[in-house]
Amino acid sequence: MKYGFVIDNRKCIGCHACTVACKTENQVPVGVNRTWVKYVEKGIFPNTRRVFQVTRCNHCEKPPCVTICPVTAMYQRKDGIVDFNSDRCIGCKACMQACPYDSIYMDPDDGTATKCHFCAHRTEVGLEPACVIVCPEHAIIAGDLSDPASEAAQLIAREPVRVRKPEQGTQPKLYYIDADESAIVPTAARHESIYMWSQRNALVHGGGAIYPSDSPLLQKDAVAAYDVSHARPWGWQVPAYSWTKSIGSGVLAIPAIGMLLGRLPGSRVRDIALATVALLFTALTTVLLVWDLDHKERFLRIVFTPQSKSWLARGAFILIAYSGLCSVFWLAAVAGFSFATSILLWPTVLVGFCAAAYTAFLFGQCEGRDLWQTPLLPAHLIVQALLCGSAVLALLPDVIGGSSQAVAVAIPILTIALALHLVMLIGEVAMPHTTDNARYGARLMTHGPFAKAFWGGAVIIGGVVPSLLLLAARFLGASNRLAAGVASILALAGVLIFEWCFIMAGQSVPNS
Repeated sequence: MKYGFVIDNRKCIGCHACTVACKTENQVPVGVNRTWVKYVEKGIFPNTRRVFQVTRCNHCEKPPCVTICPVTAMYQRKDGIVDFNSDRCIGCKACMQACPYDSIYMDPDDGTATKCHFCAHRTEVGLEPACVIVCPEHAIIAGDLSDPASEAAQLIAREPVRVRKPEQGTQPKLYYIDADESAIVPTAARHESIYMWSQRNALVHGGGAIYPSDSPLLQKDAVAAYDVSHARPWGWQVPAYSWTKSIGSGVLAIPAIGMLLGRLPGSRVRDIALATVALLFTALTTVLLVWDLDHKERFLRIVFTPQSKSWLARGAFILIAYSGLCSVFWLAAVAGFSFATSILLWPTVLVGFCAAAYTAFLFGQCEGRDLWQTPLLPAHLIVQALLCGSAVLALLPDVIGGSSQAVAVAIPILTIALALHLVMLIGEVAMPHTTDNARYGARLMTHGPFAKAFWGGAVIIGGVVPSLLLLAARFLGASNRLAAGVASILALAGVLIFEWCFIMAGQSVPNS
């Protein structure tokens, strides 16, 4: 059994009966929707036409929301329905990032993820979903797609149908007959400040999608006349978490590299100071992760009842392992067990690199955010960890291990890391993108509302200026602490600004 929908756009009249029936049947709060109708108007008066698109969960064969959920709150039933368990949800909003169709929302009343569940309570007793029975034109057809005798299966076999975003590989089970490109492609129609009945709702918690009027992806003479707004799921805590994690995971790597190259002797005081920094920033990373949850009291479910395929759950265990190694390393350093610290140093550093890089694989599960799914990202996150670690070491006072030798090791590593960071940063927005979603996100960073922060903050202030300062310091001598200190502060600020631009721009691409 494989339940799915067929939407016959030849019949849809845009009456919104499906939306009202869904809200009534499932008690959907005002301001959010499980199913909605998008209007797009095309042409130049008087030669115009209006097209409709009924939009909802696609009940994918390979649902990314199920894979990314760290606590199995989203799950796929044997009949193919993608359902949810509100009692298990921790409110991490990762499923919203994974959904390429904007089909999941956070319930404003109880702070848990929810969406269309095929009216499972009706389907289980042989009834059709509420949206199907209320449609006056029989434009919504639901049924078992694996049954050749069902009307839905026959329509798919007989009529030319389309699905939304087939390139994502989710194998959606929501098929459209006579789908119009301007409606089915989220970036095709122009959005203005007003819709046909109201202003566009820009006050949805979290901001929502951004529609630049100069996007090269827009179709000529196609305007969205009615649509609904969607939240930008992750707030400032996630860019801040990426930044604190880069610092925490990279600080011990720099002295390890220096000692490996024979450029730096061991130092108990430095080990204690850097291990303390690693523990503090890793703890702060955890605090920021929990802060962003809508159900903070359920956080430990990630540890005690994890969903093993989710990189959010895997990342939690990597952070725990790194924190444990850092703690043992710190204790050994405090106790003066130099042999133990020498044995523990590289295992701790390598697990730190895993802690830095796992976010790339978490972002890879966010099928709705193509900008984040770059092959450069794992390496880029490790480079950022080295950049942040070397910057912290260069800022470390002499009395707690920031000796002239340590700074002499930190400066060249910071210089190289900055250069690599800039190359990768530019590469992530300038390289050819395989999907419109990624192209749109990159344009928001380079030409849209994030452009000033990206070019002025991440590239110039956080990249070019500290690089020039470090080159100047090279001619003035490695002991020039002022130039190294200023460059380190600017470099750290640049990484934070870049993370903010990258994460916010990726979330600002329309998905529906």
